[in-house]
Amino acid sequence: MLKRMLIGLIRSQEHTGDKAKDPKLKSHYYRLSKDRAWDEIGSILKKMQGYKVLHEVPTIGEIVMEKRTVSGRTMDITVQIVSPTPGTSAVDIYSASRGSLGDLGANYRVIQEIYAVLDRKLAANRM
Repeated sequence: MLKRMLIGLIRSQEHTGDKAKDPKLKSHYYRLSKDRAWDEIGSILKKMQGYKVLHEVPTIGEIVMEKRTVSGRTMDITVQIVSPTPGTSAVDIYSASRGSLGDLGANYRVIQEIYAVLDRKLAANRM
């Protein structure tokens, strides 16, 4: 936690991926076709409190959202859904805070919050 805040003093963005060093920032996989994952994840994200879906690009599997922080900053979040193999979907998240100062780990926490909600709602399909 302290390490994330120290990193957050200078960094104002965070992202997930298969090669992430932090295990909490690794891509999440679900046993769902890309179309079904797109429908389910899109529906879940639209219902999340404090987040606003700005636009969706189904052809490349991206959902762009924003979240306003208590301090009034805006965070831009992109959720990407890809299908590495038939019947499997991977979800990656990129979150960045607008402005020049660091985020004190807020983007890291946003990613954890989104993954926690997706994992809970899609528990039967988590890999």
